Amino acid sequence: MLHSLGVHTLQLLTQVAACILLFPRFLLTALMLWLLDFLCIRKKVLLMGSRAEEEEACPGQELPPDDPPVCVSDSNRMFTLESLKAVWHGQKLDFFKSAHVGSAAPNPEVIQLDGQKRLRILDYARGKRPLILNFGSCT
Repeated sequence: MLHSLGVHTLQLLTQVAACILLFPRFLLTALMLWLLDFLCIRKKVLLMGSRAEEEEACPGQELPPDDPPVCVSDSNRMFTLESLKAVWHGQKLDFFKSAHVGSAAPNPEVIQLDGQKRLRILDYARGKRPLILNFGSCT
């Protein structure tokens, strides 16, 4: 019981530490998403104003399409609760992953097909030959 409580406390402290470390990155990303929305909305408002002036100056003349087209609506906004949840989840996954650039590769335990023997992936490496893992599907 005491061991279980210690494990749960350690997991909780790890999660709290991760949240404290990730929160500044998350806020910066949220600010960037908000700015992208703001810039798109501002561009749309400015383009509508300039089009109205051009139409008054040259009635009947077709205006060239925007490049790229400006389309801001509630369905394609970037600063939404769903996008913020996705950003937070992605940053947590990145923080807790076991493989990092420049560090040693993870060496998880695998079970052979007969189900009897457990080995580590790097146990299959032979000498200086590279070990290639092919994850595929034959469907």
